[in-house]
Amino acid sequence: MSEPPVFYYVYYRVAAARARAARRAIRAVLGSIEQRTGVAGRLLRRQDEPLLWMEVYENVRDPLGFEKALDALLDEYGFGSLLASGSQRKIERFVAPD
Repeated sequence: MSEPPVFYYVYYRVAAARARAARRAIRAVLGSIEQRTGVAGRLLRRQDEPLLWMEVYENVRDPLGFEKALDALLDEYGFGSLLASGSQRKIERFVAPD
């Protein structure tokens, strides 16, 4: 029996002064990750806190390959330097219940 697909929810705060650059970078990451893995991601922001962002990736069939590709792209675009001071990307992984 194969493993169930994984749903990723990744949230973080971006630096206010770097929000425009962060939006460009994450759009590029979303496009590249879809090309490399076939997984289309979405970017959301918190309604009442516009610098709190969330990426959503659904139905990931190869979690290890996906995470490796995503990490490489984030490094390539220097995304860590666009986060708010003290913030880091927090990754939540969910699967459907048995």
